[in-house]
Amino acid sequence: MRTVLNILNFVLGGFITTLSWLFATLVTIVLIFTLPLTRSCWEITKLSLVPFGNEAVHVDVLRPDSKSHILNAGGTFLNIFWLVFFGWWLCVAHISAGIVQCLTIIGIPVGIANFKIAAIALWPVGRRVVSVEEARAAREANARRRY
Repeated sequence: MRTVLNILNFVLGGFITTLSWLFATLVTIVLIFTLPLTRSCWEITKLSLVPFGNEAVHVDVLRPDSKSHILNAGGTFLNIFWLVFFGWWLCVAHISAGIVQCLTIIGIPVGIANFKIAAIALWPVGRRVVSVEEARAAREANARRRY
């Protein structure tokens, strides 16, 4: 089922949003001072291409032992920079694609996936794209560790 939905995503406009993310990734590579954003761009590019079966999870959830306040502060700074220069237009692209996809009955699940990615597009630094199963296992392990 995931494969069918991923193909449907690609056909109904997912290729446009993926190309937008690839363009943002290339811009972050060309502009040397934005290289720290390149990893986040590439991660979300993968999610935009194949949204079903994958999930964007914050690094602190995946590796809670390696939390660092300095890295979190740097990530927040990068996210603010990202939001101003890249995030808003990628968010608008995903919202536009999601609205168009939701106009067709068959595209509603794909449109909802684009709305989720639109939220991630605003604040992507520190997220990694992992399988749904790996994300669930990491959340369960964190819950057991906390309680």
